[in-house]
Amino acid sequence: MQTELSRKLGIEHAIFGFTPFPAVAAAISRAGGFGVLGAVRYTAPDELARDLDWMQEHVGDKPYGLDVVMPAKKVEGVSEADVEAMIPEGHRQFVKDTLGKYGVPELAEGEASGWRITGWMEQVARNQLDVAFDYPIKLLANALGSPPADVIQRAHDHDVLVAALAGSARHARKHAEAGIDIVVAQGYEAGGHTGEIASMVLTPEAVEAVAPLPVLAAGGIGSGDQIAAAFALGAQGVWLGSLWLTTTEADMHSRALTEKLLAAGSGDTVRSRALTGKPARQLRTEWTDAWDDPDGPGTLPMPLQGLLVAEAVSRIQKYEVQALLGTPVGQIVGRMNSERSVQAVFDDLTRSFERAIDRVNRIAGRD
Repeated sequence: MQTELSRKLGIEHAIFGFTPFPAVAAAISRAGGFGVLGAVRYTAPDELARDLDWMQEHVGDKPYGLDVVMPAKKVEGVSEADVEAMIPEGHRQFVKDTLGKYGVPELAEGEASGWRITGWMEQVARNQLDVAFDYPIKLLANALGSPPADVIQRAHDHDVLVAALAGSARHARKHAEAGIDIVVAQGYEAGGHTGEIASMVLTPEAVEAVAPLPVLAAGGIGSGDQIAAAFALGAQGVWLGSLWLTTTEADMHSRALTEKLLAAGSGDTVRSRALTGKPARQLRTEWTDAWDDPDGPGTLPMPLQGLLVAEAVSRIQKYEVQALLGTPVGQIVGRMNSERSVQAVFDDLTRSFERAIDRVNRIAGRD
């Protein structure tokens, strides 16, 4: 699976794997792909440094990257406490009532929420970058589009390529104009924040919009056949996230959640604002249904929603409340039917890719 971009980065396969788990990211790089560690959950710089130290020890000489969540527009003088104060009391009561309906226990006294969406804040993301640029990362990806201009320049000064996710050709063009190096065309099928255009339509549109910049296809990809299709549409690689959630290296901290993922079909996800305030594809649960119910208070805009539900999500996960337990995941969850190592996933992807290419060659009379 060699492309111009994969050769530039020195990887064997043009497979980019996004994951919040250092062990998964390292295994992706060791398997010949490009592991990208998600940084949004790191609120303290020393926590990120600890895991990047671990990555350094476990990737060998293989390249890897970091994914941050940074808005292009800087907001000055706003603290997390300021934002918390904007949350209406009615929404807080709705969370309390919903958790009470399902009997979700409180956290122990003094126990802090283990899940916070704070990486969106300007200073948090910049602190992450202060750490990251001390390591030999080869790629900086931003989940909220193009990062600020000074961040792009800082990355380039460190010989780090910059990637930005796009849900439309218009977004892709804006990224190109901002000076990024790689566009990740993320289709409607993807887990997490997505737009409304499917990958089959979006990928060639993005390729045409930003040529000659390389485009990675994302969303609904979990087999070598689909990777071959992405290449046929003009992509120089694929960006896979959901597929790694059921690998043996993933530290989900919840057996019940892993089992829900293994049992889910491709129709068991929903784009909901329940988690962050922006449409994000995730497992459909009674939690997402409650927030999407027209009789409810409705979700708040990002970042208010993420701060509002942070403790609730921690409680649901800690106590494994089955009806409410969910996670961001794409429609490819329907193919995630067994727990396998990252290497086993790569072996399957490369074998099915070869079969797909052979099939196309036979159709074209080149066998």
